[in-house]
Amino acid sequence: MKGSMLDKISCFLAELMGTGILVFLGCIGCVKTDIFPNNHLQIILNFGFAVLIAIQCFGCVSGAHINPAVTVAAYIYDLVTLPMALVYFAGQMLGAFIGYGLLKALLPDPTLDGLCVTLPHATVTTPQAFGIEFVATSILIIVCCGVWDPRNAKHHDSVAIRFGLAIAGLACAAGPFTGASMNPARSFAPALWNTNFTAHWIYWLAPLSSAAITAITYKAVFRREVVEAQVIAEEKLRQLEDVQLS
Repeated sequence: MKGSMLDKISCFLAELMGTGILVFLGCIGCVKTDIFPNNHLQIILNFGFAVLIAIQCFGCVSGAHINPAVTVAAYIYDLVTLPMALVYFAGQMLGAFIGYGLLKALLPDPTLDGLCVTLPHATVTTPQAFGIEFVATSILIIVCCGVWDPRNAKHHDSVAIRFGLAIAGLACAAGPFTGASMNPARSFAPALWNTNFTAHWIYWLAPLSSAAITAITYKAVFRREVVEAQVIAEEKLRQLEDVQLS
């Protein structure tokens, strides 16, 4: 097999397993019954840690998008081709499906009734829910674009922690109102397994449209290419500083 085909398979499996980890760990942390007490802070930290684990495991393989909205932004940002974006999407959807399926197989039935299905709060109108998911996803994509910015290429050592905390922060703010999905794959799997698609279109249209608009805007307004000579000069300066410090 050619290297390119192996790379595609590797990325597919990385997105599948990464998204499966996100859904399995994220949703199992949403279990809340009289026997298994839970609270909002525990839920949002759990999702943040699930993202951290997935990125730490597979960030070096596929970038660990684990989210079709992030893949849309990466495509617009020229990080993946359209065929690879489709490979990522297939891996994410299948991974989310398998991740929730593991929950169905491993958790007791009383904990599974509507578990992790994202729905707008009863007091939140449809336009408000759409707006909350749109803005939350936009902030997430700005974080992604900032990490992907060529000027930030040398500062990727703590990306998993940054994204985990970003997800936790966004979920803390938006979670009570819409579930703070920001991820069509994460919302689709629980909806499919529970056959509950109430207001489900919001969790596709809002994140995907937000990702496209935000990535286009960031790329046009904020992104700057780094001149190679400047990179070499900065690297030499850093090496000199390291020598002096040692």
